[in-house]
Amino acid sequence: MSDVLKQLGSLNQNFLWASCVWSAVAFGYIVYGKRQQSWIPFLGGFVMLGVSCLAPALTMSLVCLFVMAIIYWLAKRDD
Repeated sequence: MSDVLKQLGSLNQNFLWASCVWSAVAFGYIVYGKRQQSWIPFLGGFVMLGVSCLAPALTMSLVCLFVMAIIYWLAKRDD
């Protein structure tokens, strides 16, 4: 139990802000993919959501930007 409290105490402001921003963007991709019935943004949103819970702030931001670029590239390739 004290390990959990120690981890909660180690959260910094950068992680919380980045996590909020990228989780919101990821949720937008999930909703968009579901409504458009497109699996590319839907799965990309889940990848971004997973990263936003696990990675440090800088890594999270870089991975999410990379996933967004991959989603864009795959969507343009399908057209």
